[in-house]
Amino acid sequence: MNKEKYVFAQLISFLNEHKFRRIVDKYQGNRYVKHFTCWNQLLALMFGQLSNRESLRDLIVALDAHHSKSYHLGFGKNVSKSSLARANQDRDYHIFEEYAYYLITQAREKRVSDIFQLGGNVYAFDSTTIDLCLSAFWWVKFRKKKGGIKVHTLYDVETQIPAFFHITEASVHDSKAMKEIPYESGSYYIFDREYNSFKMLYKIHQIEAFFVVRAKKNLQYKSIKWRRRLPKNVLSDVMIELTGFYPSQYYPGTLRLVRYWNEEQEREFVFLTNAMHISALQVAELYKNRWQIELFFKWLKQHLKIKTFWGTTENAVRIQIYVAICTYCLVAIIQKDMQLDRSTYEILQILSISLTDKTHLRDLFERTKFQNDKDRFRLNEPSLFDF
Repeated sequence: MNKEKYVFAQLISFLNEHKFRRIVDKYQGNRYVKHFTCWNQLLALMFGQLSNRESLRDLIVALDAHHSKSYHLGFGKNVSKSSLARANQDRDYHIFEEYAYYLITQAREKRVSDIFQLGGNVYAFDSTTIDLCLSAFWWVKFRKKKGGIKVHTLYDVETQIPAFFHITEASVHDSKAMKEIPYESGSYYIFDREYNSFKMLYKIHQIEAFFVVRAKKNLQYKSIKWRRRLPKNVLSDVMIELTGFYPSQYYPGTLRLVRYWNEEQEREFVFLTNAMHISALQVAELYKNRWQIELFFKWLKQHLKIKTFWGTTENAVRIQIYVAICTYCLVAIIQKDMQLDRSTYEILQILSISLTDKTHLRDLFERTKFQNDKDRFRLNEPSLFDF
């Protein structure tokens, strides 16, 4: 039976269409729509993500090439450039945002794990900047002749699925986005040096959550108590109080400062944390895994379309970003449900050239062979879902 279905049609069977339609009804997304519905729009954009289309024109050419298969692929009767551009411009991006969060929840539940065994979720928070042409994207002025946006992301390190997104202009400082994070009691939050906002860190402490943040070089503090019998590469483990005028007011409690020597990079790292119950090596290990979010950003920019956009309005840009997240979660769900022994790079490469084939997904992934280990593991590519 599956052999009669196109590969793309098999992929979208992993999506909950009923849930998407309920979200569309909530925002009246299909009001006055006769043919090209929000579901058709979602599938057309996901097809563009999976087939690696560079522009809106490029996507329409690809869809036109498979015009006779359009109905069976889920695009409806036909997709014109004007109808897709108008849909991206006018339809509420909250539809795609809410569905992206639904898929995020599904993917995280399927990939739940307890790698660190700390009794709570482990998150890394960071942002990535996407440069935009100011003449085309007039609404995102960053500098005098430059535009851009930031995608602030809360990344679940254990499931390797993003849990939260906040899109702003590129001029917004990273620490300003900390107040948007949906914090959870008992969870761990890992930050880089840009997030030394002691007011927000104290709020994390107050809700009984934990943080690990890399300290700035000019940190002012006084030492209270030293821990002895330090493990290898831990230079010091000290209880401190902040002495700077504003930091001491914003964070009146006691902090823990850990100095760690990284042998691989031959450099010293200084961490601040309110997690008094874990070892200094666990503090260093948590921060080390912050690198997972950097790999996620790199992977997203290399393999999905969030650097070149198919529309110039803010609504179109947001829709494309959320559809990219939907595509990312779909790949994660398929990989877990089918228990594929494939890297994410391999899955996308195979799918990109097979979307309109009539091959069972299991056969598609099992029959594709790589000539050597370099092709098999793609050592130069970000490694995701292989934690």
